[in-house]
Amino acid sequence: MTAELMSGASEEFIRLADPLRPELLALCYRMLGSVHDAEDQVQETLIRAWRSYGDFQGRSSLRTWLYRIAANCCLRAMESRRRRPLPSGLGEPGGTGTAGLDTEQEVPGGRLMEADWLQPFPDSVLDGSMADPAAVVMSRDSMRLALIAALQYLPGRQRAVLILRDVLGWPAAEVAGLLGTTTVAVNSSLQRAREQLRKAAPVPEQLTEPDEAADRALLDRYAAAFEQADVAALTGLLARDATFEMPPIVTWFAGRDNITRFLAARVLTEPSRFRLIPVAANGQPGFAAYLRDDSGRYQAHGIQVLTLAGGRVRGVVAFNDPALLASFGLPAQPPAG
Repeated sequence: MTAELMSGASEEFIRLADPLRPELLALCYRMLGSVHDAEDQVQETLIRAWRSYGDFQGRSSLRTWLYRIAANCCLRAMESRRRRPLPSGLGEPGGTGTAGLDTEQEVPGGRLMEADWLQPFPDSVLDGSMADPAAVVMSRDSMRLALIAALQYLPGRQRAVLILRDVLGWPAAEVAGLLGTTTVAVNSSLQRAREQLRKAAPVPEQLTEPDEAADRALLDRYAAAFEQADVAALTGLLARDATFEMPPIVTWFAGRDNITRFLAARVLTEPSRFRLIPVAANGQPGFAAYLRDDSGRYQAHGIQVLTLAGGRVRGVVAFNDPALLASFGLPAQPPAG
């Protein structure tokens, strides 16, 4: 192939493949549970596809072809990676609200999980690529944090089958072709995956559309209480059976009293220690958290993802990883004001 033809093929590939990047990223995230790992596998997918584009015969759509490459890239990546859990998937909650907070704490089996936690996914990545509001809502529901956490318990091929069949709505025959197997095997894997997922997936009422005005007011009150270290006000916003998790810290808390006891003793120790900026992740509301350092400047601290139900905060997962803010397009220091 001449240099001119190669250049033309490259330009055509980029023009056709680039709009598919957000949905490829979502596919890889659902399989891997990490936005950083997903970005790596999308990049690998596009490199592999670009190198083979001259041999692409168009027997399937470009989208199907790229999905096949991405799914297989993820399956290979999963061979050398442990699943990415949340702290609540590793053991029982802490009891006193103040003990067991060493970030180097070991998990069952004696292995440290410092770098292997589930990560949040910014809604803005997918929302901007979808014109249909109904598609946006469906996509957000399929990215819920509890669902992604539940998917991590499935073997790789079961995970791929369930995502392609139940989340993306692909026919069994098309999934079989993508994974190089039979429709009988696909349907069998799907049945086993659904059964496993029922044990860990969120109940349907948690996936209903929120009351936006009421929830916005609840989130505003939560942010104000957190920033002002007003534990009494925060207590009134939490559901009685709320949970609070803080990866990479293994210990997590269940129950409003345990949560607020811990926050008062170890986190919300003085007003204005934290500054929260609203974000949206995994189809759920959340905040980017900035922590004030010894010089009085706020520095990136992590991303909080909240679950709301019945006019209360039902769950908080505070991902204490400053590097996550870049995925949400946020700087290391908060904007002035």
